[in-house]
Amino acid sequence: MTPIGRTRARGVETLSLDSAETRNALSAALVGGLVDALAECAADTGVRAVVLTHTGGTFCAGADLRDPPRPDAVVGLLRQLVALDKPVVARVTGHVRAGGLGLLSACDIAAAASEATFAFTEVRIGVAPAVISLPVIPRADPRALARYYLTGERFDAAEATRIGLLTLAGDDVDAALAPVLDGLRRASPQGLAAAKRLLTARVLETFDREAADLTALSARLFSSAQARDGMTAFLERRDAPWVL
Repeated sequence: MTPIGRTRARGVETLSLDSAETRNALSAALVGGLVDALAECAADTGVRAVVLTHTGGTFCAGADLRDPPRPDAVVGLLRQLVALDKPVVARVTGHVRAGGLGLLSACDIAAAASEATFAFTEVRIGVAPAVISLPVIPRADPRALARYYLTGERFDAAEATRIGLLTLAGDDVDAALAPVLDGLRRASPQGLAAAKRLLTARVLETFDREAADLTALSARLFSSAQARDGMTAFLERRDAPWVL
């Protein structure tokens, strides 16, 4: 069974992260399923835009610590989202953690319900937001990122909008997205593709310049003794040994 659900309505393909039992964590299977679904959307002339959403109460909890994907596979997925010649819209009604913020930032437009929460939790398990920085840093406020990267604090949808991680937020995310999707349906495929290339050129330059180094950093951190201690503590629901 694929961990990606798919529906279509008037040219908008909705891809749903559908592994609620793992809080839609980025497993090898989920990453591979999303890569395949996006490739099919790219090749399908009937798809005008893509909505990326989720089942369950969490959009994405970050890397699956029991079945982590390779860092280069995550980089490939993030680049695929950025480079897809059709707009990708994130629709979030739950929580977003760690690598899930990479998915969010790789989308062109991101909307969330007011009750959604966000956190870069990597530092709390002994790693860092390495490969997800490729789309995150070019698109969000640097002073805010310094705080949330370093502390792992949770923040709400209003703050995520203020610092540039979200485009919009509201009590009814579908009502908020209705004019956005209407606008995408009214736009020409050629116009959408050209406009998206203008918007993503600098983000893709970041991928070209920094992806190899950040992939190596991620692999090194995840294989470290401190990360093993942190991930074990997280899975056992206890404080890591460095907590004061």
